[in-house]
Amino acid sequence: MNGSNSQVTRSSLIYDETRRCLFLDGHELSRGENIEINVFGSWIPGQVAVDAAGWYLVTLDQVGIRLQSGLPARSGEFRLFQQSSLSLLQKRTEHPEILLVDDDPALLEALQRMIALRLSSVHVETTNSSLEAVSYLQKRRFDAVVSDIKMPDMDGLELLARTQELQPETPTLLITGHGEHNLAIQALRGGAYDYIQKPIERDNFIAALLRAIQTCQLRRQVQKQQQDLAFYAHSLEQVVQQRTNELSEAHLVKDKVIGLVSHEMQDPITRLKDIIHLLQQKLGGSMHVPEIVNQSFAEIEQSIHRTEELLHELLTTSHLETQKFILHRQPCDLVALCQQIFSDAFSDVELTITQQDLTNPVEVEVDESQLRQVFFMLFNNTREMANAGQVVTITLQRTAREAIITMRDTGTRTNFGADFFISRKIVERHGGHLEIQYFPHEKRTVFISLPLLLSKALAENEAKISSSPKVHTVWTIKLH
Repeated sequence: MNGSNSQVTRSSLIYDETRRCLFLDGHELSRGENIEINVFGSWIPGQVAVDAAGWYLVTLDQVGIRLQSGLPARSGEFRLFQQSSLSLLQKRTEHPEILLVDDDPALLEALQRMIALRLSSVHVETTNSSLEAVSYLQKRRFDAVVSDIKMPDMDGLELLARTQELQPETPTLLITGHGEHNLAIQALRGGAYDYIQKPIERDNFIAALLRAIQTCQLRRQVQKQQQDLAFYAHSLEQVVQQRTNELSEAHLVKDKVIGLVSHEMQDPITRLKDIIHLLQQKLGGSMHVPEIVNQSFAEIEQSIHRTEELLHELLTTSHLETQKFILHRQPCDLVALCQQIFSDAFSDVELTITQQDLTNPVEVEVDESQLRQVFFMLFNNTREMANAGQVVTITLQRTAREAIITMRDTGTRTNFGADFFISRKIVERHGGHLEIQYFPHEKRTVFISLPLLLSKALAENEAKISSSPKVHTVWTIKLH
């Protein structure tokens, strides 16, 4: 709003029931006057209009708002002409179609002439028969239907029902006689957009017809947008399905290639191992074999062993991304499992237990072979990269719902690759987590968390168990 509008004194509408007049600041309002009303804290401009139901405000976008006593209002300094409404209508469609139905030829001709004078862009189809009107509705689409409520062959209420059946988005305006309030209420309850009371007041009729046409066009616009949205959603679903199929085919091709390459590489690796074994047998008793030959054999064997590990990791990684990777879980005591794995992995080093809680077992449900592979990967990496005399501390903690294994070492150089990725995926498939934190001076801590197997008795006592980690067992390993 401009500055002059903001200075207008705020008043309220007053309705005089005796004279059936509407006042603002002591001034009697008339049709076509420009005012503003306050709705939910916002000033809405419009033009005053009146119909059989009472006074209402026609807004700039042709929405009708009923006016009543006590509604905050003020005079407006804008101009709203019917031509602006008509130009807005012409932007939406060039030739709206209107169907007039009335058994009175004089009224039918008068209404057609009235529309032609006020709404020149509107095309009007007339008929004096409701049955013929139904035939029109079956063949053509109309933006509004105007019908008398009392007709001999089919009354307006029946025509209203057929219109809603054939063209649900098309508004219907019914013409009622003076004093036929019950019929008017019945028409509105039956789904009529509005009713026009005889004698017909031209301004009210044109305003109601404009609102009906624009309502119909807005409904059709919404329907078109919904159809476009549905079509877009369907197209998007097809694209997603196509991309999913392509991705599935790519995974299948990848698995086939990996399997084929792995199979093809097994043969030359086996032949190399056989040749090295044969050469070692032939040269084993010779006193003239240089030390460099023996060292070369050892390096070749290490390379072959590493190649076999890489092939295994490649196959495992491929299976982890598909449904081929299956865990065979079974309940076990995590303390006993760790003790066995540590004993196998560090059989030639000093392994001691500095703390252990024998009263509360740490039960988990895991695939022991897969979990063993994870631990061996971590321990072997630590052992291969560790300095002599390094101390590795492994701690098993438990909370109310999970077990946490931490492995702390110092002086270890970082050298994790695909094997760590595989280990993390295996732990995640168990519902746990695997993380590594690095600290200055080449220190690091590995965290492994696994969900506990909650028995009925443990579940009942779960509230008594602290949610903060409690140390259960501590292993100390000194590497040579």
